[in-house]
Amino acid sequence: MYAMTPRCQLPPLRRGPQQPCRAASTAPAPPALSSPSRADPDELRSTWPQRAWTLAGSAAVLSSLSTSASLAAADAGSFAEPLAAALVAYSLADLATGVYHWFVDNYGDASTPFFGAQIAAFQGHHRYPSTITRRDPCNNLHALARAVAFTLPPVDAAATAAGAPAAAHAFAGVFAACVVLSQQFHSWAHENPRRLPAGVEALQAAGVLVSRGQHAAHHRAPYNNNYCIVSGMWNGLLDRHMVFEALEMVVFFRTGVRPRSWGEPDAAWTEDTAGGDSSLHTQ
Repeated sequence: MYAMTPRCQLPPLRRGPQQPCRAASTAPAPPALSSPSRADPDELRSTWPQRAWTLAGSAAVLSSLSTSASLAAADAGSFAEPLAAALVAYSLADLATGVYHWFVDNYGDASTPFFGAQIAAFQGHHRYPSTITRRDPCNNLHALARAVAFTLPPVDAAATAAGAPAAAHAFAGVFAACVVLSQQFHSWAHENPRRLPAGVEALQAAGVLVSRGQHAAHHRAPYNNNYCIVSGMWNGLLDRHMVFEALEMVVFFRTGVRPRSWGEPDAAWTEDTAGGDSSLHTQ
């Protein structure tokens, strides 16, 4: 058995004398997390199905953006609204990746239906953070691209059937693109600056893409902040107002389920610096 103490930043529920906020778990220790290490290079290479899903997701995004451009051109070349919608989509995609990242970091395991593989990969990523920099692009992006390949075409078709303007298609296409590419931006936030593609470090410094410095805070105790991985623009607001901590308290009081970040960091949670995995410490 092990005991975990949640970070109670919210006022406790009062049912009689105030008690320290403690939660003990009698559940067995969670299964070992799966994250390829340096000894498993085959798991980091792209397979043909992964390439196919990445291509399918990319085609869905390009189709949506093409529809937006066509509609804007037909409307006397008015691109102001589609561009504004694209900026909103870029911003909200950062928020969406933060919410999803928080969820898969803290709840479930490899056996969780639908999300199990992503949960294992994200949770195991804390043990071997530099692994993501050695993944082939399609190996890294295919899971999110597959979700886009299934969801974006019907959304785009429904928007077309409803006579939606160019801005709607621009929003859908850019949002989907940013969500898929968030894993690439995440990878670059772990990469040695000397190995980054030209221009990426400048985009990180400008806040267009999530930076190494900002994301490094996510990989330090207490592992409960800086979840957003597109630009990171939402991280300050979410962390300052303890939004995720509030959600964790709601989940706990309603279901009794505790997030991983409430527990003391263990070997499956902390970075394997002894094994040479130190992506966030290489400048």
